[in-house]
Amino acid sequence: MNEQHSPVPVLVGQGGPLNGYRWNITDQLVIGRAEDCAITISNQQVSRRHARLARRSAQVYLTDLSSKNGTFLNGKPVRQDVPLQEGDQIQIALAQEFLFLSQDATVPLEADEFEGSPLSIKPELRLDPDSHRVWIGQIELKPPLSALQFKLLNLLYTHKGHVVTREEIIDQVWGESAAAGVTDQALDALIRRLRDRLSEVFPGHNFIITVRGQGFRLDAQL
Repeated sequence: MNEQHSPVPVLVGQGGPLNGYRWNITDQLVIGRAEDCAITISNQQVSRRHARLARRSAQVYLTDLSSKNGTFLNGKPVRQDVPLQEGDQIQIALAQEFLFLSQDATVPLEADEFEGSPLSIKPELRLDPDSHRVWIGQIELKPPLSALQFKLLNLLYTHKGHVVTREEIIDQVWGESAAAGVTDQALDALIRRLRDRLSEVFPGHNFIITVRGQGFRLDAQL
């Protein structure tokens, strides 16, 4: 087959400002925060040179370039050169997702048609009440939350989008029998510790919103 007419692999942005943008992978694409990268993501979660997609003959390989916050393939961290398959999902830290296609039936946008802009997307927070595990995007929060921290997060999670009052939190987290001895300062300290734990995975985003005079609300991007 004439190489000129062979299928060209394509990387497609999924969600955020890069949603729908396409890049042909004819040689290699470097993804990172630096302006000289083929795909620039202006987000502090992204390393200057974060990941690389390289075409070798008919195969495309994904490599993490020793990034600080990781590159993930179908939810698993990339530790070495990994060959890509049709429909693979690639995530750069918690900043941007991409879809890999071995070829694209549509006319792709050229890489130079994109000008990097700061990402405004928020990660998705989810949890498993049975195992007490918490994820932000594809990254699991480790070590696990304390029992009180998880009770608080689970309460806010089950009422996501709605305000939970201080009184409701104290009753549900500490239990009615102990609620009388719990002060506002103790609740504020628990809120602060939980915020600190969540910020370990995604700095700069306040998942727990204080609604003055009412209580607290979880912003989980669900």
